[in-house]
Amino acid sequence: MPDIETARKWYPQVDPVHGFDHILRVYRMAEKIAIAEGADLEIVRAAALLHDAQGSQTEGGEKGRHDHHHASSEFAEQVLHAEGWSSERIEAVQHCIRAHRFRDNTESPQTLEAKIIFDADKLDVIGAIGVARTIAFDVVVNQPIYTEPSTQFIETGEKEPGEPHSSYHEYLFKLSKIKDRLFTGTARNLAEDRHRFMAEYFDRLGAEERGEK
Repeated sequence: MPDIETARKWYPQVDPVHGFDHILRVYRMAEKIAIAEGADLEIVRAAALLHDAQGSQTEGGEKGRHDHHHASSEFAEQVLHAEGWSSERIEAVQHCIRAHRFRDNTESPQTLEAKIIFDADKLDVIGAIGVARTIAFDVVVNQPIYTEPSTQFIETGEKEPGEPHSSYHEYLFKLSKIKDRLFTGTARNLAEDRHRFMAEYFDRLGAEERGEK
């Protein structure tokens, strides 16, 4: 299967959100969850190394991120076919990759391995590292760290015309919901402390922006 040093070549050197450091964290977390949950480690390890291999923010812009799970799935097929993997195991890895994206519900995780990749990837967007990555993403795409969300956004998740998507918006729209979207018991247990830290940070951020602290 692909090894870590081979995978390093598939990722940009400069990407504070989806760079190789993210891949390593997901790989290690997915491995940890897979061992606890009794999953197929080879499938999980390959999917973790390949899940963001195509369509980075720095190289593809927002369009690249929107389609990256499909592009990475196709890339995984090429890599694993060249290594002599069976079509069934290649498809198992591809399913993990296609099903890992929070904002695309067209293919939800069906296998234990896909659920583990989803969970490991999502654990990396909450907690201390999640806060850092969220802010880094907004710096990359030239969005603010904090703006007061509109009533419409709070109630529906839809921004008003011209409303920016700040890090605080992302917390309300996505990050605050992560712990309740996880599949495995191992990941849900890990998420509790990460969620608590993140919620306290964004609550404090809003309070300081409003001059309350």
